Amino acid sequence: MKNFAITGVAGYIAPRHLQAILATGNRVVAASDPHDAVGLLDRFSFDVRYFAEFERFDRHLEKLRRGPEESRVHWMSICSPNYLHDSHIRLALRVGANAICEKPLVINPWNMDALKELEAETGGRVNTVLQLRVHPQLIALREKILAERGRARHDVQLTYITSRGRWYDVSWKGTEERSGGIVMNIGIHFFDLLIWLFGPVQECVVHLRDARHASGALELEHARVRWFLSTDATDLPFVPVPGKNTTHRSISVDGQEIEFSEGFTDLHTRVYERSLAGNGFTIDDARASVELAYAIRKAEMSSDTERRHPKLVGR
Repeated sequence: MKNFAITGVAGYIAPRHLQAILATGNRVVAASDPHDAVGLLDRFSFDVRYFAEFERFDRHLEKLRRGPEESRVHWMSICSPNYLHDSHIRLALRVGANAICEKPLVINPWNMDALKELEAETGGRVNTVLQLRVHPQLIALREKILAERGRARHDVQLTYITSRGRWYDVSWKGTEERSGGIVMNIGIHFFDLLIWLFGPVQECVVHLRDARHASGALELEHARVRWFLSTDATDLPFVPVPGKNTTHRSISVDGQEIEFSEGFTDLHTRVYERSLAGNGFTIDDARASVELAYAIRKAEMSSDTERRHPKLVGR
């Protein structure tokens, strides 16, 4: 059994990590979040040390590091806001733990080089959550694409619309400096997916980018891609029902649509299983998508009309 600490425990994604820790036969011993709405910890254990002040959390982990092996933290799960990921990974490595970090691994690509150096210095591992790579339907799609690799470049259309209320715009997630914007916060998994399926980026153009939307085109080694991201409920192809029906995920390859809105319930557990077995997704695995998302964030808008996503018609 391994001991885990977790940051951002009061946040949206933390329950998936807590469940994955439990499902893989491990335990949480320490947690941190400046927001103290952390009663969910009682679903998993009554013996978790909680710290609202990050400095006290840091000091506690350092104390455990100097204590007996059975008490020290072996892994840290990082569920904090995106702009804190780099700092919290550094803490994990400094106290002798491996890190499992939510997406995006970092906001700025150059931070990955420093983390690679720290891995080498400390002997710790940095893994990240690229859960679409363990989605059964997408694994099957990748196997099919690999089997057809000798044919002409694929035509791909990716659409991801996930409704967010007004709270989103005033939270850290709606703040470019803290989340990396919609491209980094919402799109990063899908850019990783596209590169994983179709190979390295050869060209990138951006047609739309604002607080709620982003769209563009990619030339990948084995595909031409049109993509569209949105947090605006009016973009959904159906009438949303709050709390029930709020998200549309779709990818079409050569006109054949693969709808993968289901099947997300245990993907974090599969990622944890891989990480604990020494086969987790690494800094190098995350690098291409982080670099692409950063390039999209900084790109000039393109006037190209031929490769625009259908959702842009009339905009």
